[in-house]
Amino acid sequence: MAKKKLTYSEAIAEVEQILARLRDEQIDVDALAAEVKRATELIAQCRAQLTDVERAVKEQLEA
Repeated sequence: MAKKKLTYSEAIAEVEQILARLRDEQIDVDALAAEVKRATELIAQCRAQLTDVERAVKEQLEA
C-alpha cells in the first residue's frame, strides 16, 4: 500500500526527526541506508511542492 502524501510541514518535520537521530547517533548501521533514502524522498517531495507553489504564484502574478 502506498504511503499517503505528506504535507510540506509534515515532510519537513520527518526530515528533521531523521536528522536529529543521525546527529544523536540513534540510527544503527543497518537502518542508516533506509533512513537516508527516506530523507532523500521527503526532500524531493518538498522541492516538488515548492516548485508547484512557485509556479502557481507566478501564474497568479502574471494574470
